[in-house]
Amino acid sequence: MPYETHHHLTPGIDYGSEVAQCLQENGKLTPSDLQRVTRLAEESGEAFSSILNKLGLVSERDMADALSKVYDLPSVAEDEYPDVLVLDEMLSLRFMRENHVVPLYLQDDRVILAVADPGTGYLQSAVTMATGHGVGYKIGTPSAIESAIERLYGSGRTAMGEIVDTLGDEGDGDHGDDVEHLKDMASEAPVIRLVNLIMQRSLELRASDIHLEPFEGRLKVRCRIDGVLQEVEAPPAHSTAAVISRIKIMANLNIAERRIPQDGRITLRIQGKELDMRVSTVPTLYGESVVIRLLNKESVLLDFTALGFEGEALRRVNQMLDLPHGVILVTGPTGSGKSTTLYTALHRLNKPQRKIITVEDPVEYQLEGVNQIQVKTQVGLNFSSALRAIVRQDPDVIMVGEMRDTETARIAVQSALTGHLVLSTLHTNDAAGAVARLMDMGVEEFLLTSTINGIVAQRLVRRLCQDCRETGTITPEIEKEFAFSRFLPNGQPGRIYHAKGCSQCGGTGYHGRLSIVEVMLMTDPLRQLVMQHADASKINQLALAEGMQSMYQDGIKKVLAGLTTLEEVMRVCEED
Repeated sequence: MPYETHHHLTPGIDYGSEVAQCLQENGKLTPSDLQRVTRLAEESGEAFSSILNKLGLVSERDMADALSKVYDLPSVAEDEYPDVLVLDEMLSLRFMRENHVVPLYLQDDRVILAVADPGTGYLQSAVTMATGHGVGYKIGTPSAIESAIERLYGSGRTAMGEIVDTLGDEGDGDHGDDVEHLKDMASEAPVIRLVNLIMQRSLELRASDIHLEPFEGRLKVRCRIDGVLQEVEAPPAHSTAAVISRIKIMANLNIAERRIPQDGRITLRIQGKELDMRVSTVPTLYGESVVIRLLNKESVLLDFTALGFEGEALRRVNQMLDLPHGVILVTGPTGSGKSTTLYTALHRLNKPQRKIITVEDPVEYQLEGVNQIQVKTQVGLNFSSALRAIVRQDPDVIMVGEMRDTETARIAVQSALTGHLVLSTLHTNDAAGAVARLMDMGVEEFLLTSTINGIVAQRLVRRLCQDCRETGTITPEIEKEFAFSRFLPNGQPGRIYHAKGCSQCGGTGYHGRLSIVEVMLMTDPLRQLVMQHADASKINQLALAEGMQSMYQDGIKKVLAGLTTLEEVMRVCEED
């Protein structure tokens, strides 16, 4: 019987197969995963929902939605979690935590509970016996219920603190340098749960990087959220060696080697999301510092409009990509979104009739139909050697992760001369500076003028949370300094917005990021300037005169559109 018709279903009975069917029909669970869960449920006798949670095959929210449909029960709204105790601690803290249940309110002599799994058989009778009230259910997510329990009933202890309690103080003993002892500790269930919890919470916070930094007497954990580092709850210092060893084991790194930097990868599925993680370790004064880059395939939108390209800038980028050959450069400092822009360009160019080859260090996202080469300097496979081999593979489009040296730049330019479309990145501050940088690297002017199609310079700014942004006014002082009126049609009054902070954005006032860009097309007048060895400022002045919109101007337009704040634009680029 299809799950939509199960209106007679009652809590206390496990309808796991219907829940799994619901998840599959909604595209949240693959047929192979369903078979796997079914087999494990039959072998272990555990509930379907319990196995799904343990394996992390679906997110908490998707699971809650499926349970709500199958059991015909409402979901808990965020504002329904109480701020004060409902039953005066009639239910024990241990009982609520073990069963993921918390009282919401009393209604007609019934206590309404937020419950993560209504299939727990004894729950209803146990609550009735303990409280003397009838019971009603609403479906909540485990993390939201745990947060409410901690806020209302906890004594400041957190899930991380409880896990650490089971570790003891072994990390302070004489075993700190014993590799076998570290392996044993890193393989213990509490350490595994601790590392998984750090990664899960970082994912929930929408972090792009996790920084684990050992200092004297403490381990600091920071997450980069929307480009800004924020400190989060960290394990105590005595667990440092075990936590870092666990991460190194997951990344297939040598845990005995702590004197040199190491790099590795972790592929993990957390809450139904496929995560590819890049791990980097470096030795510091008090131990190894670890940085984990979270590459969430589901969060990347390979669409220029979604990235922040619009209007004339978008038209110019599309014009460059439509040319059959030449060089397209994306410039900006580290962390400015260059790689994502290149991947988006490749996604647009990726057609069955085109052969695309990339050489990257590292390969961040895997694209279907694109041949991607990972640089391996230890065996002599660097950008220049890979590029020489690529040209003999008869590609139509070549993407070089970065032009780091003269040889790579020259081979890329030569490839464009022989009929290839070449995409690459450079570390310069603006579009005009890229031409000067290539000339400094020794690429001849006549080669640059005949091959470069255009240059994109960009920065990333935090996107204003649309749920809580506040409208501000453009005061005469602000107008005098920033001249907003030149960006408004026919003297129309404009408005700016400020970040406030709410539950949707984690109190920051921002949710996500977008690009502010400038796109310089290589025109004949610009080519003449390059041939005359003109400096970057003259090239920039002519490009602006020819209609290029600077990053600052693009940023101000996005401020007036309510997409970001003036503070964000000023943080990442200079005023014109």
